[in-house]
Amino acid sequence: MRFSPGTVKQINLRETDIGRPLSNISTNIKFETLIDDISHVLEKGTIISKEIETNDGRWYQMMIMPYVLANHTNSGAVITFNDVTELKAAQQELDKRNKSLLRINADLDHFIHVASHDLLAPLANIEGSINEMNNMAAEEPALVEFLNIINLSVQQFRTLVTDIATIAKIESDMTVLEMVDVDGIISNVIWSLGDKIKKSAAVVNKNLEVNKIPFSKKNLRSIMYNLVSNAIKFKGELPPEIYISTKKDGDNVVLTVQDNGMGIPKAKIDKIFDLYGRISQEVEGHGIGLYLTRKIVDAAGGHIEVESEQGLGTKFMIYLKAGLPVS
Repeated sequence: MRFSPGTVKQINLRETDIGRPLSNISTNIKFETLIDDISHVLEKGTIISKEIETNDGRWYQMMIMPYVLANHTNSGAVITFNDVTELKAAQQELDKRNKSLLRINADLDHFIHVASHDLLAPLANIEGSINEMNNMAAEEPALVEFLNIINLSVQQFRTLVTDIATIAKIESDMTVLEMVDVDGIISNVIWSLGDKIKKSAAVVNKNLEVNKIPFSKKNLRSIMYNLVSNAIKFKGELPPEIYISTKKDGDNVVLTVQDNGMGIPKAKIDKIFDLYGRISQEVEGHGIGLYLTRKIVDAAGGHIEVESEQGLGTKFMIYLKAGLPVS
């Protein structure tokens, strides 16, 4: 019926083609289904939008929509072409880089798992040999001292290898999501820390407005275990009081763990999530728990906020994307 000058880049139209069947006119579109798409729009009254490539290597966003009259009747179809060549090139380059990064990540994951497994095997042999040496009577005090140093070094080495494997596995675990029972996770953590809770006379209180959230069950337990364990380890003068709560906040579920412990100096709050970042060398641990916690939360698309005051305790607020309906 009519066309704009720019259309001739895709369809070989001339003024003399007005009134001719479009099926009789050639196009510059690769793998084109133009006539079938137009017929579908005319018959169904729907809109079709797709990316098409022309013979000269350019890309267009093609849209076919019904031409509707004032009386709401469909009298034809309107076809538009929007040049998206630069956007398509950027997208293809991004896809290429993403595939490359995925291959690199897969290779790194494979290397870490293989290396950690291969390192633990000879380490077990060393530990066995040292245990035999420990059982032997040592007359030289210096030998006892050396054995103690070796024992400690082997234990630290095993911990390091295990930590590396754990860090590498977190993001792959995040692909396995399920509706996790938060109350069940808390009960399991309390049971696991039973001896420490009893020894410290700790009290754990909970207020769960949201009890089920879409997450990795294993990783949510790791988060909860680290935060509750830290609340006990970094206790103040009074027995630990730990408050765990969940609530809905827009598109997020907020998981809060608050304690009445020794608190964190403001200057060190930003450092507590660093790998091996420890605020106190007098408390047992390797300084990897909070690093893993933030890595898990980041991998899930969430974030952590911390409020703390020395002598009054610490409050961790974890914002997780709800994603699926929560309950």
